[in-house]
Amino acid sequence: MKKKIAIFVRDRKSEALRMAVGATLSNDEVSVFVMDDKLDIDDDIEVNLEMLSDLRAKIYSNNPENPFEQKTTEEIAIMLSGYDVVIPY
Repeated sequence: MKKKIAIFVRDRKSEALRMAVGATLSNDEVSVFVMDDKLDIDDDIEVNLEMLSDLRAKIYSNNPENPFEQKTTEEIAIMLSGYDVVIPY
C-alpha cells in the first residue's frame, strides 16, 4: 500500500531534500514542508528541488520568501496529521 511521507525541513535543509528524493524510490507519496526560514538555494539543493519537481513531490512553505506553495503553520499542522510518516530535519 502506498504511504504518505512528509519531510519536515527546518535545520539540515540539504540533507532533508536529499532524503526526500530517496523517499520517492519506493513510489510512496512524498511531500516536503520547508519551515520558517528562507531556503538558500545552492547547487546541491537546486538539483534535489529539480528532481523532486520531476517526481511530482509537493513542496510547501510557511515563509513567503520561498518559491513553493504557501501554507500557514496552522494549515501545515493539520496537513501533517494525514501522513503515515513524518520525518523531521
